Amino acid sequence: MSTEKAKFPDVTGYVGFANLPNQVHRKSVKKGFEFTLMVVGESGLGKSTLINSLFLTDLYPERYVPGAAEKIERTVQIEASTVEIEERGVKLRLTVVDTPGYGDAINSQDCFRPIIQYIDNQFERYLHDESGLNRRHIVDNRVHCCFYFISPFGHGLKPLDVEFMKTIHSKVNIVPVIAKADTLTLRERERLKRRILDEITEHGIRIYQLPDADSDEDEEFKEQTMILKASVPFAVIGSNQLIEVKGKKIRGRLYPWGVVEVENPEHNDFLKLRTMLVTHMQDLQEVTQDLHYENFRSERLKRVGRDVEDETVDKDKILLQKEAELRRMQEMIAQMQAQMRMKPADNGDGH
Repeated sequence: MSTEKAKFPDVTGYVGFANLPNQVHRKSVKKGFEFTLMVVGESGLGKSTLINSLFLTDLYPERYVPGAAEKIERTVQIEASTVEIEERGVKLRLTVVDTPGYGDAINSQDCFRPIIQYIDNQFERYLHDESGLNRRHIVDNRVHCCFYFISPFGHGLKPLDVEFMKTIHSKVNIVPVIAKADTLTLRERERLKRRILDEITEHGIRIYQLPDADSDEDEEFKEQTMILKASVPFAVIGSNQLIEVKGKKIRGRLYPWGVVEVENPEHNDFLKLRTMLVTHMQDLQEVTQDLHYENFRSERLKRVGRDVEDETVDKDKILLQKEAELRRMQEMIAQMQAQMRMKPADNGDGH
């Protein structure tokens, strides 16, 4: 009896469902997490370097870099690389979808068609699996977040940036990123950030909004959320190079005038971007499920409903045509029978 009591303690006023979050967490950790990140931007903005820096892994070991002549006629390709990362027993199945060729051609009018097609195809696949019999092991390949790289060399957003973001903002969570932030002074960086945010508002582009911290969260998390919100668009630097500074190895870029440290929040927003992605990974997945996927799903079902309606209308039309044809044939038979009855019978005498 005493051992049973030890196993099932009788604590007055305590049921035990306070342990549910721990159970959910244990189950999730065991199962692992799936996350798909899409990176879009012109060539030469350091997208691959940044992704490798973010996840401390080489996702592009054998990447081929095309020459200028090839880029002129180049079309957008979709390259998905999946890597399984394990950190303190937590598994993350990360898929990074790269879009080489975006914005490289002289005529970039249709360059984002394959990207939209890819996003829709993943939604379609998920909908198909969700409607199938085996729904327990659905692999979620939907795009949960899109890092959109903006050139630091312009004066804000280009027409292509505006058009692309307006096309995809209802399908995916957009996080704007200013690439190669070490090419700008701190004042230029702040000016460009303000300009980009003003243009995003002016064109009615919906980017991913970080959720507000709950009132019961600790002050540190509230402050972190406030800083992250104020940092959008994130101005970042990526580097896979280890440099020794004061006897300590750091990832950064070495210039004649000094070292730019990738993981120094005073130098750029790299750490803030990584913190945003890690701390809000679940929210990015929930927004994808509850908003973007539901929009796609309802549109898809409406379209199927319209197709069924059109098919029913077509069938009714064919049926009415056949009924009308049948009536005409019956009328013709009736006329022929009437004519035959009216014809005088031949009595055989020639009169």
